[in-house]
Parts: sequence; C-alpha cells; structure tokens
Amino acid sequence: MYQESLDKRTMHSPTLNTVIMVENTIKNSENSIMTIPELKKNLPKKVNHNTLKAILEYLDESNKIAVSIKGITWIHNTNPKLRKAISTGMEL
Repeated sequence: MYQESLDKRTMHSPTLNTVIMVENTIKNSENSIMTIPELKKNLPKKVNHNTLKAILEYLDESNKIAVSIKGITWIHNTNPKLRKAISTGMEL
C-alpha cells in the first residue's frame, strides 16, 4: 500500500505540450543523432528528467524515435508514397 502511493508521487506524467515540444526538438534537430544531455540543452523549456524519460519511452514504443548507444534519432515518416511502397513491397 505504501509503495503504491510512493510510486504515484514520484511518477511524472508529461503534458501534451511537453510531449510535442520534445518531439519537435528531436525532429528539427540539426544533428541526426543527439544524446539526452544535448536534447535537454536544446529544449526551449526545462523538463524534469523522469518526465523526459517517460516521453522518450513513449516515443520509442510508438516508433517515432530510435534509441541506441550513440543517442536518439527521429525515424517517424509520414510520407504517403513511402507508406504505400512499404505496404505493397515484397518482404525478403
């Protein structure tokens, strides 16, 4: 019981504006790969570290970013021609 209330207090839920701010920062980055400290430096507003981790986890699970040892990169593509080519393409 105590552990559940402790987890709820320490958990940080990002707002939609914060998620969009992080998405735009990663998407519009000059570098193809950026580290978490670089991301924090480039964000227009400060974001709590745990909140940022939750946002990055969400973006990774929704296949908008790829996270590797070197850093984070934006991979989401909304190009309809690419989506059609992938859906009708042949799998090797």
